[in-house]
Amino acid sequence: MGRLLAIDYGRKRCGIAVTDVLKICANGLPTVRTCDLMQFLKDYCNKEQVDKIIIGEPRDMQGNPSESMRYIEPFLRILKKELPDKPIVMVDERFTSSIAHREMLAGGFSKKQRQEKGRADEMAAVIILTGYLESMHNI
Repeated sequence: MGRLLAIDYGRKRCGIAVTDVLKICANGLPTVRTCDLMQFLKDYCNKEQVDKIIIGEPRDMQGNPSESMRYIEPFLRILKKELPDKPIVMVDERFTSSIAHREMLAGGFSKKQRQEKGRADEMAAVIILTGYLESMHNI
């Protein structure tokens, strides 16, 4: 039984989250520089069994893919080539960054902690993965 891994893909850095092996809860991993993401994923998948990779899909307010997809699409092609046995699922990531900031405020994070750029990316990945887990339970 493997984990689910979620990515909040960014041009400079990516938030990463994984489930436990029972796929009950999502936990953030340290943020990874985008240029190091593929190597990180290969290393992680060699150490841990990953059943599926979930990637946040940026969409505009009308639900159409946003301009950011032009940065994600080349990564998706490489990911499919480098990890061909891993199913990839795209999920709508609208509002995950603003939800992450709101959750940090509600969680009592200090201003300095909230300004750590990687922290919001990590939390956004957790939100993406949690949303995916919730959608699986509603099926």
